Amino acid sequence: MFSPSSRRTVAVLAAAVAVLAASGVSSASGTPGASGASGASAEGHGTPSYASVTGHADFVLPYHQDEDVRSFSFDAVAAPYSRPLPGIPTDLPTDARGTVRISHYSAARDVTYTAEGRVDCLVTGPRSATLTAVITKVGPGGPLDIGRRLGFSVYDGGKDGKNRSGDRVGFSWNGVNLLPGGAAAPEEAPVGTCMAPAPYAPVTKGGYTVVHAELPAPAQP
Repeated sequence: MFSPSSRRTVAVLAAAVAVLAASGVSSASGTPGASGASGASAEGHGTPSYASVTGHADFVLPYHQDEDVRSFSFDAVAAPYSRPLPGIPTDLPTDARGTVRISHYSAARDVTYTAEGRVDCLVTGPRSATLTAVITKVGPGGPLDIGRRLGFSVYDGGKDGKNRSGDRVGFSWNGVNLLPGGAAAPEEAPVGTCMAPAPYAPVTKGGYTVVHAELPAPAQP
């Protein structure tokens, strides 16, 4: 089952986990889209023009074993300085585009829960990435809230000699991003742009590709 709402307790949070998958979103003219742009070279010398995260994978929770199938898919690409915000005239170098889907098969209920989100931020390092997406669609039974921002992290670990993935993912809900305080059960904290925990969940099937590109300076007027 998907992660609970922000006011659920830690115990309930640990019992539910969701999965994200992304489908590409085309870009406006002159701005990178979420599909096919990640390998572009700025000057034809092999240096990526834009960072990206792509791929689909199942993963397991190291702290909770069950028969559920959880997966994240990402198809996100950087679109620097493309999302105006009040008080920030240049926009941000971490602006990004893409679509996110969530899928979580609950073995106990024999039901697959799904959701989709719109990528709004992406930042990368070598073989690693952090991105956020705002939920835009929720399937039947999925308690994720429309308009809620979620954080994700990806480690592109490649494969070992037995073709096993070394990739990992992390995400910002299910007890990872809480606001403890007082005697009441801690609430889940809001997620800001590009905020996510380290990639703590091992991939068991599939994999991800992270294309790293440095955050660019704004264009000169």
